[in-house]
Amino acid sequence: MDPPVVPRDRLDDWRLVDETAEQAFVAGPVSVDASTVRYERALADPPRPFCFASRLRIRPPSAPNRALTALVERKARAGFRDRLADRAIDAVEHRGDREISVADPNASRATLSTFRGVARVGDRRGVRVEALLAVWVAGEYLLGGGAYPLDEDAYPDGTGPADARSELIAIVREIESPA
Repeated sequence: MDPPVVPRDRLDDWRLVDETAEQAFVAGPVSVDASTVRYERALADPPRPFCFASRLRIRPPSAPNRALTALVERKARAGFRDRLADRAIDAVEHRGDREISVADPNASRATLSTFRGVARVGDRRGVRVEALLAVWVAGEYLLGGGAYPLDEDAYPDGTGPADARSELIAIVREIESPA
């Protein structure tokens, strides 16, 4: 299964660092496989901003529905917290959810979850980060998101965390299923 398509024109300063296919979770008779790509901001100091896109395959095949969507969102949030922990981001708190639109006019609105945590970088501790996770249906389930530092000194003059957030949301909104 191919991963979703991430908008190349938004990835000028990003580099592909990982592409995986794995079983995301099993819940009773339902299993979910994920195909994921992850990018990092090429020129940033740690903790580097990252973004990802995942495409899910549900088995047995099932059309998206309210109960399945709730399960996918719940499991995606739990899995995202685990991924943040793998990236040395601790004390992760779920700050809330809201809906956002995506570029695909045939897709549902995405549920965007916001998290805050603290990254450990070498001997530096306490680098605050914000992480975003979006889940939506575009004929199949797609996920997108990432994280970025909240400290102003992590950015070049004239930019900051608000710019990083806007950029990440713009990338997520344009993620599409492969043709």
